[in-house]
Amino acid sequence: MNSLLGSLRTAVVATLVLAAVTGGLYPVLVWAIAQGVFPQQANGSLIRDADGVVRGSRLIGQGFTSERYFHPRPSAAGANGYDASSSGGSNLGPTSQKLRDLIQERVAAYRAENGMPETNSVPADAVTASASGLDPHISLANARIQAARVARVRGLTPSQVETLMAAHTESAGFGFLGQPGVNVLTLNLALDQGAR
Repeated sequence: MNSLLGSLRTAVVATLVLAAVTGGLYPVLVWAIAQGVFPQQANGSLIRDADGVVRGSRLIGQGFTSERYFHPRPSAAGANGYDASSSGGSNLGPTSQKLRDLIQERVAAYRAENGMPETNSVPADAVTASASGLDPHISLANARIQAARVARVRGLTPSQVETLMAAHTESAGFGFLGQPGVNVLTLNLALDQGAR
């Protein structure tokens, strides 16, 4: 009986100590280190305007539909897309007729809004959603095609838009993972600040 009570006492004490360490001490330590070393990232990489109003996160895509803006990748996250609480892809596979029809509609719309001839290829990221539906980047090829439309609508020169694009292009992760991408939110905010 004594050994059973001793074992039970040891188990209860071990559970309480581990709960305090893993449920309290460790999370507080990680939070404190993150706040001290990476405060911007630890708080969501939020972008604020000159008045301090949060305009979004540099890590989460937003829907832009006006001709004045660069358009992000399509999103399958939520009913209207770009819903962080419904992050996810469409789960439509390569043999899905629904996916093929959707891509054909997107290709036609992309060509029409950017004045592209039927013979020109459309970048894949312009017509397919990312796995999360929240990708904040578009490819350089996609951005270059949209740059002509944005420059024309805003009354800017192509070189002005390309300079802004270059400033908001992020390199591949660690210099070799993936490809460089243009952050759509930061680029569109920069366009608004420089060309009203």
